[in-house]
Parts: sequence; C-alpha cells; structure tokens
Amino acid sequence: MSNILIAIFAYLIDKVFGEFTFIKHPVIIIGELISYFEKCYYKDNIAQGFYLVLFVLSIVSFVSVVISLFLAELPLFIEIIVSSLIASIFVAHRMLYDSVKNILTAENKKESISMLVSRDTKDMSDSDVYKAAIETYAENLSDGVVAPLFYLLLFGLPGIVMYKAVNTMDSMVGYRNETYENYGKVAAILDDILNYVPSRLTAVFIMILAKQKNIFAFYEDGKKHDSPNAGHPITAMALALDVKLGGDTSYFGKIKKKAYFGKGTKEIRAQDVQDAINLGKISLWK
Repeated sequence: MSNILIAIFAYLIDKVFGEFTFIKHPVIIIGELISYFEKCYYKDNIAQGFYLVLFVLSIVSFVSVVISLFLAELPLFIEIIVSSLIASIFVAHRMLYDSVKNILTAENKKESISMLVSRDTKDMSDSDVYKAAIETYAENLSDGVVAPLFYLLLFGLPGIVMYKAVNTMDSMVGYRNETYENYGKVAAILDDILNYVPSRLTAVFIMILAKQKNIFAFYEDGKKHDSPNAGHPITAMALALDVKLGGDTSYFGKIKKKAYFGKGTKEIRAQDVQDAINLGKISLWK
C-alpha cells in the first residue's frame, strides 16, 4: 500500500513542481558513472558492456537500498513523504509535457524539436515537426512516466532508481554503431526487457483514454517498429488522434526506411500535438 501512495504522491509532486533545479539531478550522477567507466575501461566487446552494467547497477542498488532502509526506520508518514519526493525526481512527465507544448509556440520550431529528437530537422515541414513531437511524446510517456512508476510500485525506491539507471545507460551507449554495437548491447537488451510491459501498458492506457473500441488494435502496427517497445505507444497515439505517424525519416543525412503507424491522415497539425499532450495528462492533470 505504501508504494501505491508513494507513486501517487511522486506523480503529483512532479506535476506541481517539475524538475528540482536547485539540486544535481541523480540521472546526471548516473551518467557521470557511465562516462567514468567508459573513459577508464572501454573495450569494444560485449563482456565489457556487461561489466559496465554490473558496475553501475551495483553502485545504484547499494545506495538506493541503504536510503530505503534508512527511511524505513522513520515514522510511516515521514517515510512516504520523503520517498515520494525522491521518487518524483525520476518521473519526467512535467518536463516532457512542457518540452512538447513549447514547440507549439516556439518561433523556431525546427530548433525546438531538434532538442528532443535525433533525426535531421533542417528540412522538416511543420507537419514533420508535429509528427516528431507526437512520436517522442508517446514514446517518452512510457520511458519517462509509466515505466518508472511501474517499477516504483513493484520494488519501491530501488526499483525506480535502477530502472532509470538502465534507461540512462541505454540512452548513452545503446546505439548500433561502430563504437557501441558490442559495448552497449547488454544495456540495450536489458532496457528492452524492462520496457516490455510498461510500453504495452502505456499503449493500453492511451487507447482506453481515447475511448477506442479495440484497446489492443495498436499491436498490428506497433510490432513493425525497429524497437520491440517504442512502436506500441506511438501506434496507440496515432490511432487515438486518427493520424499516421512513422514513415521514412532522415538521420545524419541518410533516409531510414520506417513503417507507418496508424491509419489516419499523414498531414499532422498543431492541434494534433495539443490533443496528444492533453490525452497524455492521464486525467490527473485535468
């Protein structure tokens, strides 16, 4: 029961206050651990990537378990409040919501979207910008909100912290390129495993909130994505908005062939972005 209360309070704290800018974000510290190991011990092989995961998770799990044990000695009310404050740091809905919403009013929309996506933005139309915004919002709704809360509910503070550690490793070394193809493979696979259930839960939530008759209709197109997880919330959002997301996309000067997700129009409007972030509020925001 305490984990449920902590998850609810953590979500609400993030909703009201967003990022706590007066402290160094724990994800930055985790990133520094990852960078330190890479600088000192990088080797282009899978085994070394496994040692990276072991190194980071050993430190993160030790610290988070010690903090949890300390908090467990406090009165229950204080334990829940302090745990909620800590957990809220690892929930990123307010930041995600604000970042995507700002694109709608930005003078230079291409520059704004370039801060959120890795695709080429120079030649994007407004429709392309809006499509990218919806896709990144849907995908990060899973990675930044549902998955952290899911592991918080299951395992308490150590669960949410260790999930974010894995997610951060994947975002830093989980690339299929010459440098990280082998070194980042363990982190990438572990991130895929941890996001398997949350990504599908996110898609189901979106379908329910959009009052779709078949709440599992996202699966047909969602499984076409290169990622085993990202396509499901993206497709669910496309079906909810009656638009078509995905399609061929330019990365680093090269066109990457991508499937389409959804059955609606290809022309994406600003209102579609607004409808997406309104839907993503998941009722607690309203």
